[in-house]
Amino acid sequence: MWEHVLPALASSFSISILLTILIGTIAGIIVGALPGLGTVLGLVMAIPFTIPMDGPMAIALLLSIYVSSIYGGSIAAILINVPGTPQSAASVFDGYPMAQRGDGALALGYATIASFVGGIFSLVVLVFAAPMLARVSLEFGPIETFALLLFALMTVAWVSGKELLKGIIAALIGIFLAMIGTDDMSGYSRFDFGNLFLSAGLTIIPLLIGFFAISEILFQAGTLKDVGAPSVKGGGFKVAPWTEWRRRIGVLLRSCTIGSFIGVLPGTGATAAVFVSYADAKRRAPNPEDFGKGEPSGLIASESANNSVSGGAMVPMLSLGIPGDGSTAVMMGALTLHAVIPGVRLFKDQPDLVTLIFVLLGIANIFMLVIGAFGANVFSRLLKLPITLLMPLVLLMSLVGTFAIRSNPIDLIVALVFGVIGLLARLNRFPPAPIIIGFVLGKQLEFTFRQGLVFTDGNVLGFFQSPIAAVLFGLTGLIVLNLLGLGKLVRRVLKK
Repeated sequence: MWEHVLPALASSFSISILLTILIGTIAGIIVGALPGLGTVLGLVMAIPFTIPMDGPMAIALLLSIYVSSIYGGSIAAILINVPGTPQSAASVFDGYPMAQRGDGALALGYATIASFVGGIFSLVVLVFAAPMLARVSLEFGPIETFALLLFALMTVAWVSGKELLKGIIAALIGIFLAMIGTDDMSGYSRFDFGNLFLSAGLTIIPLLIGFFAISEILFQAGTLKDVGAPSVKGGGFKVAPWTEWRRRIGVLLRSCTIGSFIGVLPGTGATAAVFVSYADAKRRAPNPEDFGKGEPSGLIASESANNSVSGGAMVPMLSLGIPGDGSTAVMMGALTLHAVIPGVRLFKDQPDLVTLIFVLLGIANIFMLVIGAFGANVFSRLLKLPITLLMPLVLLMSLVGTFAIRSNPIDLIVALVFGVIGLLARLNRFPPAPIIIGFVLGKQLEFTFRQGLVFTDGNVLGFFQSPIAAVLFGLTGLIVLNLLGLGKLVRRVLKK
């Protein structure tokens, strides 16, 4: 891989790539800072703009939006007490109290630097962990791949909050949607209801725009109470003295480690990472009573953890073709449009492209640091825009982007229909990420299962003859037992 670094650096420092990263970073911070938008929506809206781009430029745009939007959520969390993204949910605990006492610029300084360190830390994890995982994955055949995909989908459902059953149902819905259209092995059409368009199957982009963009707009329209601009507490950018940072280095590094580790686990995401990191920082702090009252360590823990998830979540996506969270599921769908297929063959067949992704991710983090520092005042002023002006613009961009990809009006209908379905799912607490991840992995799950049946002459028990598959099936079984509540029963029996 190292022999590809110099060519990747040469490609990355072209004017077009750097300009793309600049635009993507600014756009990402904006969509992260404005409540109601967020990382997934920012990526979804960017996909249509990547269609005329070549692969490296499209990847640069997506990565810069991904990285910077996670950081952008901290701006709203600190200045208006509303997380711009779910990843910044814990940043309000100490960020906003700091802004209230007149230290908003200092809080933004802590958040910006912690976000940058978290992003670079996760990049190092990605550079070393993903190739190792990819080398192991080369030993995977259809049976092992099926076992891994099944385990990943069950893990995604397992971490769907308190709604475990709904998480499983959501993943199954995604798998069903992936089966609509022509069967790759038999050539027969399935679930198309005699519709010629459905016989070609559903495409990822209208589905993403419907589930995330349009459903969010409908939700905001139904729940919006205050149409006025929020009250912004301060702004600016100020770096704390080195003495303040030095006594918080431990918090910073532990939070980066926690975020990267949780990010690698499929389906967990940054929201879980920030609360785990925040709780860990509070538990270890000599002054836990100050947390929630404007303690910088709490803000550092939150912001370093959520940005360190970015590289961690890309480890299973790039090496195994399994999205780590909803954002990487969207990115994975976008990459496939540019003939970049994450998975077991990517590192072997396109090592130059993988190295380019690593370099672009590092440059995107540097741009985030610089633009976040010098543009803090500008981004804080954007928070004064009322949401009633933003959502119609987002709707227009979403619909135009949906139509522009294939110039097919049916795609608009699909996006609108799934926008309503996404709203109903949200109102009934069905998590959207398992649906999208189930859709992304559904076809491969079915295909590898049927390939495995061919190899074992239709004997399902033959799947357990593979040691790797047997271990993965065992882990999946443990999750199922836990979902059924049998895990607690076994522990009670063992105690007796």
